[in-house]
Amino acid sequence: MSSLDALPAGYYEQQHLPGAVNLYVEDAAVRAAEVLPDRARRSSPTAPTSPARTAKASRTLTRLGYTDVRTYREGIQDWVEAGLPTESGARAVA
Repeated sequence: MSSLDALPAGYYEQQHLPGAVNLYVEDAAVRAAEVLPDRARRSSPTAPTSPARTAKASRTLTRLGYTDVRTYREGIQDWVEAGLPTESGARAVA
């Protein structure tokens, strides 16, 4: 599964789910193939402060042919409140 952070890079660098990659919702149509080359792999976009951005990212990925897109609407705040770990800093995309 690929977790995606759908917020701008600055927010992603502050805090994101472990292993998540940054795919800002406004760049998703252009960068999705680079960030998520396997369109059949499960993808779960999150936008910690904006369920609307999460939904938009999910719709964009589905429109681009990704077949297993799931939305984590509660986002990182729910994750943190559950006591689960987070990461910070930029992550290179291979």
